[in-house]
Amino acid sequence: ACEEATYLAGLCRKVYMIVRRNVLRASQAMQEKVNSMENIEVLWNCNTQEVLGDEYGVTGARLLRKDGEVFDIALDGFFLAIGHKPNTDLFAEYIERDAEGYIKVEGHSPCTNVAGVFAAGDCADPHYRQAIVAAASGCKAAMEAERYLQEKA
Repeated sequence: ACEEATYLAGLCRKVYMIVRRNVLRASQAMQEKVNSMENIEVLWNCNTQEVLGDEYGVTGARLLRKDGEVFDIALDGFFLAIGHKPNTDLFAEYIERDAEGYIKVEGHSPCTNVAGVFAAGDCADPHYRQAIVAAASGCKAAMEAERYLQEKA
């Protein structure tokens, strides 16, 4: 999230980092970079309740602070970045993963080391980790699953 915020800060006048806790898990160097950028404001102990908008697009976000305060911020866009550790521990004994926990796939395919099991999205993509890339990856996995099932029929 810190990497994404610093990138966006180079493109935007203002970037809000909405952080659920009161600390960041990023490296100290990355935290210092975020803190040194004048156009990044960190909103600690907050969760997004709702992304607000109208027929023209995003207009803001409604946030809930841990103390119960609900407040809105004005926005022109909303970018979601949730960190780097994929939530794949439940598959650890069945599917091969890399050192960081990402599911290993064969080449550019969604195929895992288990026949008929396909991985898509952020759990198998340590590089891009973006929703649109995950959606395309899901489509590839669905197509492979369909081929697999047709071969078994």
